Amino acid sequence: MPKKIRMAAVIGSGVMGGGIAALLAGAGVQTLLLDIVPLALKEEERNKPQARNRIVKAGLDAALLAQPPLFMTPQDVGRIAIGNLEDDFDKLADCDWIIEVVVENLRIKRDLLQRLEPIRKPGAIVSSNTSGIPLKAMSAGLGSEFKQHFLGTHFFNPVRYMKLLEIIPGEETLPEVLAFMAEYGARILGKGIVWAKDTPNFVGNRIGCQGIVKAMQLMLAEGLTIPEVDALFGPVLGRPKTGMFKTADLVGLDTLAHVAQNTYDLVENDEARESFVMPEFISKMIARNWLGKKSQSGFYKTELTPEWEKVRKVIDPATLEYGAYEPPTFPCLEAAQKAPTLPEKMRAVVYGDDRGSQFAWKVIAHNLIYAANRIPEISDTMVEIDNAMKWGFNFEMGPFETWDAIGLPQSVEKMEREGLPIPEKIRKMLAAGHTSFYRTENGKVCFYDFETERYRERARNEQMICLAALKSSGQVIETCASCSLIDLGKDVFCLEFHTKMNALNQEIIDCIHEAIDRVDAQAAGLVIGNQAGGLPGAFSAGADLVAVRAAVKAKRMAEMEAMIKRLQYGLLDLRYASFPVVAAPYGLTLGGGCEVCLAADKIVAHAELYMGLVEFGVGLLPAGGGCLHLWRRFSEAIPAAVTDFDLAKLFLPVFMAIATAKVSTSAAEARHNGFLGPQDRIVFNRDYLIGEAQKEVLKMIEEGYAPPLKRKIKVLGQAAQGMANAEIANMVHGKFVSAYDAFLARRIAYVISGGDVRDNAEIEEDVILTLERQAFMEFLGEEKTQARIDHMLKTGKPLRN
Repeated sequence: MPKKIRMAAVIGSGVMGGGIAALLAGAGVQTLLLDIVPLALKEEERNKPQARNRIVKAGLDAALLAQPPLFMTPQDVGRIAIGNLEDDFDKLADCDWIIEVVVENLRIKRDLLQRLEPIRKPGAIVSSNTSGIPLKAMSAGLGSEFKQHFLGTHFFNPVRYMKLLEIIPGEETLPEVLAFMAEYGARILGKGIVWAKDTPNFVGNRIGCQGIVKAMQLMLAEGLTIPEVDALFGPVLGRPKTGMFKTADLVGLDTLAHVAQNTYDLVENDEARESFVMPEFISKMIARNWLGKKSQSGFYKTELTPEWEKVRKVIDPATLEYGAYEPPTFPCLEAAQKAPTLPEKMRAVVYGDDRGSQFAWKVIAHNLIYAANRIPEISDTMVEIDNAMKWGFNFEMGPFETWDAIGLPQSVEKMEREGLPIPEKIRKMLAAGHTSFYRTENGKVCFYDFETERYRERARNEQMICLAALKSSGQVIETCASCSLIDLGKDVFCLEFHTKMNALNQEIIDCIHEAIDRVDAQAAGLVIGNQAGGLPGAFSAGADLVAVRAAVKAKRMAEMEAMIKRLQYGLLDLRYASFPVVAAPYGLTLGGGCEVCLAADKIVAHAELYMGLVEFGVGLLPAGGGCLHLWRRFSEAIPAAVTDFDLAKLFLPVFMAIATAKVSTSAAEARHNGFLGPQDRIVFNRDYLIGEAQKEVLKMIEEGYAPPLKRKIKVLGQAAQGMANAEIANMVHGKFVSAYDAFLARRIAYVISGGDVRDNAEIEEDVILTLERQAFMEFLGEEKTQARIDHMLKTGKPLRN
């Protein structure tokens, strides 16, 4: 058995195969991507590799062009070699892990594995990405050594973004193989591992498909519309904004129908088997090739009017005609919007008395009962089912967490009044006085185990630090409404933001100063990080624009300038603190959130990092030290021994990053853009992020940490402004930017270059901070900047005025 994956192979270059290959390449693994030779080659093409690899090349090209991107950076494709299953099959002998992702056909999969058995080297792992074909049937007739290294690894699409990886042991899979794959999948590939049994559609698709199809059936029976269902089964119930039907459009109606039919065919003894029968109107849609996003028409479609305006339309299941629609509402939705927490929102929906509430209750009640009845058939515990729905379907809560949120005793009483069949295990649990599936004991999360009929501690990886658990066990040093200082152990504290989108406000700025003093007196190092939910989540989406706009309207400009100055020097103090500081960003790390990271000694970033200084989009510039710290990152990357380097080569990338509000699409791209340096780390699994950041703090302490030496910074001076003005003039002439954009950009160039100083001058950091602050306040007083802020707050989109 390999101790590492030096080379992997993916057999099948479709959407899923291409996605898995891209993920492996992003993780640094040399990958062989194979597919079949085209069946209808012309005589003159039969000996040409380019023609014989046409299918696999098309699959790889599609992965490269996919949106959202499947590759962390386009350069990752250099780790993928392509070939076909006739000319290149012997190359599989060099692979440590071989993943089959071919068509869902038992005969084809079995034939492939039998052909593979004599080729693979001893100890090489072989896995199947099947979503429904039993592993036992696939591996029938194969040798014992092969079966010992064979298992199911079921990724979810899109592979890069969906956290779920279901691991399905075969009957003879060695425990050490399973342990290795779970560790590799979690740590290296960044996945959340769910242990599934070799049952139809495993865990996620079994529970998720039942919920979706049952909702469709009930929608027709109750007379609701598709937009009404999507409004109910969106964020107010902890579901994605796309709801059920928009999500189905993304997945593809043909894919959903295949999973449902496959499940129906294989679960003959399932008490809710009829829940997998797709409504007839969907079969008609599939027959017309109305498959969702991939065919431009599904439950929804977008049309253009003669005036080139987009009109969003939805299908009427009764007539199969598309029509425009207005956002629906119900009293229960209005009540839910006012509720402060997700459990309260859920209760407002399911316990209301309007028809939307009645529908939502029925769908949820059926799915909760179904999930309870699947234990231990598809998994041994509720934790696997909850994790599968959160990681594979982007739910905020799984079925059992949802059941706790709406109240287990109250919901069961309602189910009984309506004659729903309560699982016996639930009755016994309640009779024993257990009124929730989860509870916290001594800071540890425990779940109710139906087999032992008692609570068990939820398994946790010691390398994964849970801030919520630490807080519940009394490890909070100090806290306020916006942030907390938490003791991680080993003399390392964590500064956690917990505002909406973790936006920076006055309270957080004050906390940064207080945290510096507290760590200096009581600890050895600091991590700045949080564990907010969502996909991709927000480390910090920047400054609190609502508060900024309110200050402008109230003419509290002096107060605003003082706050900006306090942020600047708070982050500067972080840089020169007597202890190491490591930032642990993920997801949206924008504006002020990005500035916090740039001031740290080191960054340990999640692979899904959307980082950038985006203030230009609302008519401002980075003024928390962002201009200073980004310029320093670039300029100090040049070794001191290089004395004649042309700073102009660094100036334009820094200027363009700020003046175009460039945001990375991954941590790898953030490194390419210069926001991460070579000493910074990228972690694929967000659950490890705080723990890995703590390790970096401890490592720096062990190595004898000393803060950076305060010294002057070299700037390009007036020469830079001439360069920038020429670039700006070209963009104005080409109508790529407005006159106001040009005004903002010239001032940003003035700030980054150090103002009115000679070329290649060395200046104090305070000079750039003062220039930043002055420009920020001047921009903030401009009507066009205020209009941009108002537009962003209203629409979530930038205004170009």
